Amino acid sequence: MSTSTPSPGLELRGIVKRFGEVTVVTQLDLTVAEGEFVVLLGESGCGKSTTLRMIAGLEDVTEGQILIGGRDVTQAAPMARDIAMVFQNYALYPHMNVAQNMSFALDLAGRPKAEIEAQVKKAAQVLNIEHLLQRKPKELSGGQRQRVAIGRAIVREPKVFLFDEPLSNLDAKLRGHMRAELALLHERLGKTTVYVTHDQVEAMTLANRIVIFDKGRIQQVGTPSEVFNQPATLFVAAFIGTPSMNLLVARFAAEGEHGRLRGEGFDLPAPDWLRGRLRSADQALKQALTVGIRPQALQATAGAASLTLCADVVEYLGTESQVVGHLDVPGGQRITATLPGDAHAQLHSKIALSVSADDLHVFDTDSGMALRP
Repeated sequence: MSTSTPSPGLELRGIVKRFGEVTVVTQLDLTVAEGEFVVLLGESGCGKSTTLRMIAGLEDVTEGQILIGGRDVTQAAPMARDIAMVFQNYALYPHMNVAQNMSFALDLAGRPKAEIEAQVKKAAQVLNIEHLLQRKPKELSGGQRQRVAIGRAIVREPKVFLFDEPLSNLDAKLRGHMRAELALLHERLGKTTVYVTHDQVEAMTLANRIVIFDKGRIQQVGTPSEVFNQPATLFVAAFIGTPSMNLLVARFAAEGEHGRLRGEGFDLPAPDWLRGRLRSADQALKQALTVGIRPQALQATAGAASLTLCADVVEYLGTESQVVGHLDVPGGQRITATLPGDAHAQLHSKIALSVSADDLHVFDTDSGMALRP
């Protein structure tokens, strides 16, 4: 007996967006499963917010299709798409109280008064803002206003929630609290959610999958673990992680059983699979490689060192120290190491460091693509 596969919550097929002669989103294909929480992550101007606004119907699509729940909504008006959007600036009506702000869309739709009151009460309970229903926006804190904006989206019971950098106006402590609240809210409601941010922490802590944008193109789609531990491109490797991954230009040397990765000021053990991945000795000699090392993978050693770091800046953070310096050669490249706080790294000292071959990421320098086993 066959079972049908449920329709995805959202599909973007061959989406292109141009403003005049400028293309800001290029051939974007993405499927978001029903109930999935997907984060669009990237730097300012990368196309993520434009993509969200096209899903919402606030920007026209130049080419391609948008489907919500299997229905083509590419040309549909925003109100006909069964979506609800939460904006960065809350967009609350200042002359209305919280209950009126939350019920506004339902009032416009002509829903029965009893149904509206029940929906507002239910959403207020979920967000713990029942005691605020009669207040005006000016009487609320930033976090409370954001809860009201989210509540306004919840009462509509849409197929898809869209969030456009909703926490960027909050202070750091409140952002952390609201991240946890959003995660709990998604778990409770189980709604398809697309969330735009430039904040890695938000993306890593909230997303089922992260979509990393650069210059209007998707660089990688994956779970937080996948994009951190298996970056597909040099851009993703440099973008994901704090502090950023160290990237060193290297050449492969067929020495010993597995070979070495060498460059100015470093000599690293090559991963077991790399010699086989470089199809010939001639290719291995010619191919420019970039080696990625997470700062957390570098370890101080009293034995054979893979590289020596000259410490230019030491940031003691209690349980760990961030050491920023340069390789111990003339004009040595700047690198960062995350060491235990009790390592007592000293400013201007030379620190011998080692790294396991299993912790190295290897990329083709010319294409920027990761090499895999």
